[in-house]
Amino acid sequence: MSPIEHDDGATLAALVARQQIADVIYRYARGIDRMDFDLVRSCYHPDAYDDHGAFAGDVEQFIAAAASFLERWTATQHFMGNMLIEIDGERARAETYAVAYHRREDADGNGKDDIMGIRYVDRFERRAGDWKIAHRVVATEWRRVDPVSGARHRGEVGVWGRRDGDDVLNWIMDAQAPAR
Repeated sequence: MSPIEHDDGATLAALVARQQIADVIYRYARGIDRMDFDLVRSCYHPDAYDDHGAFAGDVEQFIAAAASFLERWTATQHFMGNMLIEIDGERARAETYAVAYHRREDADGNGKDDIMGIRYVDRFERRAGDWKIAHRVVATEWRRVDPVSGARHRGEVGVWGRRDGDDVLNWIMDAQAPAR
């Protein structure tokens, strides 16, 4: 048995592999929510397959579908929860519970929240030293759609998340406090 295979699960190599896989899953959520499709693409092997339910196909098809779908929403936020990663040599199975929030608002703050409890069930493969998604299936556990009426308008007070290059994530490292 190699040091990364199923043993007690506590080998250093297995812990590193699990963290690398978790980082891919978190980067995926950031990429989707910020509409950074190069970041999303970096989470998959080029020949990967993705089945999101309403969409099933290769990575480039998924990214095109996601770009079209996400532009209809004012904001999205994916919360990753329970994550179980099982390493088996150069492959791993990862099951990640998530709650995916999708907000649509018009100029008056009216619209809807589409909220889903899902599981990302992934087969990861390590190729050329990199763990990436080779096959993903999204299993929906529940869904709720709520009307939104008169929501606080985006951008009025504080820093609001953006889905372009002006998001706080892109400028925080160079941010300076105002002079007194």
